[in-house]
Amino acid sequence: MSKHGREELKPVDAGSTGVETDIQYTPGRPLPLGCSFDGSALNLAVFSRHAEQLELLLFDATTVSSPRTTFVLDPRCHRTGDIWHVRLHGLPTGLQYAWRAHGPDAPAHGHRFSPQKMLLDPCAVSLVGTDCWDFGCAGSDKPDEAAKPKCLIADVDPFDWQGDCPIGRTWSESVIYEAHVRGLTIHPSSAVRYPGTFLGVIEKIPYLQSLGITALELMPVQEFFENELTRTNPQSGERLRNYWGYSTVAFFAPKESYSTRTFPGSQLTEFKTMVRALHQAGIEVILDIVFNHTAEGDHTGPTLNYRGLDNAIYYLLESDQRYYRNYSGCGNTLNCNHPIVRDHILGCLRYWVTEMHVDGFRFDLASVLGRGADGQLLANPPLLERIAEDPVLRHVKLIAEAWDAGGAYQVGNFPGQRWSEWNGRYRDDVRRFWRGDTGVSGTFASRLCGSADIYAHAGKQPLHSINFITCHDGFTLNDLVSYRHKHNEANGEANRDGASENFSANYGVEGATDDPEIEAVRLRQIKNLLATLFLSRGVPMLLGGDEFRRTQQGNNNAYCQDNDLSWFDWELTNTHREIVEFTAELIAFRQAHKVLRLPRFYTETELLWFDAHGQPATWSDSMQGLGCAILTDRGTPSLCLLFNPSESPLRYQLPTTLRARSWHVAIDTSITGSPQPSDRSGPLITPLVSRSLRVLVEDVEAQ
Repeated sequence: MSKHGREELKPVDAGSTGVETDIQYTPGRPLPLGCSFDGSALNLAVFSRHAEQLELLLFDATTVSSPRTTFVLDPRCHRTGDIWHVRLHGLPTGLQYAWRAHGPDAPAHGHRFSPQKMLLDPCAVSLVGTDCWDFGCAGSDKPDEAAKPKCLIADVDPFDWQGDCPIGRTWSESVIYEAHVRGLTIHPSSAVRYPGTFLGVIEKIPYLQSLGITALELMPVQEFFENELTRTNPQSGERLRNYWGYSTVAFFAPKESYSTRTFPGSQLTEFKTMVRALHQAGIEVILDIVFNHTAEGDHTGPTLNYRGLDNAIYYLLESDQRYYRNYSGCGNTLNCNHPIVRDHILGCLRYWVTEMHVDGFRFDLASVLGRGADGQLLANPPLLERIAEDPVLRHVKLIAEAWDAGGAYQVGNFPGQRWSEWNGRYRDDVRRFWRGDTGVSGTFASRLCGSADIYAHAGKQPLHSINFITCHDGFTLNDLVSYRHKHNEANGEANRDGASENFSANYGVEGATDDPEIEAVRLRQIKNLLATLFLSRGVPMLLGGDEFRRTQQGNNNAYCQDNDLSWFDWELTNTHREIVEFTAELIAFRQAHKVLRLPRFYTETELLWFDAHGQPATWSDSMQGLGCAILTDRGTPSLCLLFNPSESPLRYQLPTTLRARSWHVAIDTSITGSPQPSDRSGPLITPLVSRSLRVLVEDVEAQ
């Protein structure tokens, strides 16, 4: 027995039996990291450069309050370089595990070893007991075996992928739908068998297909603790929860509460089942992943894994190493370009691609991934290059949120040709144009055409631009045209959180109204914004629920609202059936007209810009209306787009070169009802009403 009263691993022959346990053990091997099974034994390996001693804790599923066995690893044979490892034979089923790390508790030198803290394996692929966590401070000295989840030694039975292969859809074919696994189906109106789960998503696949969605982008599904917040809703007294999940604990592990929990580790099987079903329906899966920070927070935060295993390696620290550099706005910043952390991130991405079959990733606050040890942005960030050039990841979709909370804004300048970017300037400029702001017609035109002014200088193309009007972060589309100001009081931060400038308008009344005139304007604006999104070159992303006017009642930062405010109310698909059908028609129109989604910028000869009088566009503040003809090769119908963001109706004249052609109206946002008109009698007889657009399609057979 060791001085700790626990079994101490010695260099022993394979098959020897440890004290007080029938589990057999040998030194094991350093790779792969995490928990792996070779057909006869289990190997556990974890990185810690500065630890002086590691302990492995094994738990029975029925007695998780204290370990059934604790192994103290002998560094002479259970450590290779910076990796500690052990190989175990004869394990009973259903075991759980965790680590303890002994080392210097010297925050001034960057070290925060806390041997009384139980630590999760950073490479664990499945956690159990995630309803019960200890989010106490790092300095707490109480044992916490019973108050934290454990890593599951998961069943090794292979999953039947039924021949699943990557869909490999091109960016030019892609239409992304951003959604939250729980929020998509947890509302009673979803009428699914497994609400709020990966399996619940499967039941909504026919709906996604009916819209024409080709990729489902899921907000974080990696394990996080939803009850980490201590604030309450000042209006209802309800405790607030981390609903969005941008506070990752275990990057390899699907969230347990998004499963049915019918058996330990069911989240692994059910996530794979969801991916397989989506692929069978022709829908790719993109994961929103958060490598910029972890749930361990600042120096007062909890010790969960990285901090207790090697704080000085995993995090960017200030010159006073007691404190963390905070480019994430969440208390800490991962040291992404340290070789160890870089390999950890790459290993995680490879796992989700090879084992879980996902098709791409959206990287939250991705500019953090380009910061060096001193926090400065690197000219050639090694992590970003490694991800882009990695042979396993070579063909997955990579999307960067090309900014961070430290002041970096890299839209159009994000390093590397493989990375597409959330185009925040697209969002803002399109909103301003339709709100009626002056002086924005030129930038609106550029956004419609793929944002060459942003991307061309770096040799990039329109498909580097992920176009969006709204996303999870901000107003929903309904609220964008219903609220002039944010209303975040329910978040318990005195309405200080969330963006103050949203380029929104309410058109007469703040919030919901029965006024038919205001509602008519709002309906047109919703249609205008949706139509612009799907008429633009680049890759369109639709915020889930915008197609049926989901509202958050003016809350533009609903990260902590795990309730009706955030959940999908599927009754709205009936109430606003017109918008649902209009959205599906827009997507079908985009797919039918390849010219809208070509992977290059328009040439000068392909575009003709004009004002409402049919004269060349001057781009002046006084210019009335905006028209654009997209001219195609013979045999392919040209398009004519007419925009009226003003408060008055406009009667358009086409330029002389277009008048001889025959046109019909394919889209008109002033028309109530669905389907859209197919008017061949004279598309310019009636003027465009205020705040509306019209799309004309050339009748090539009539030429």
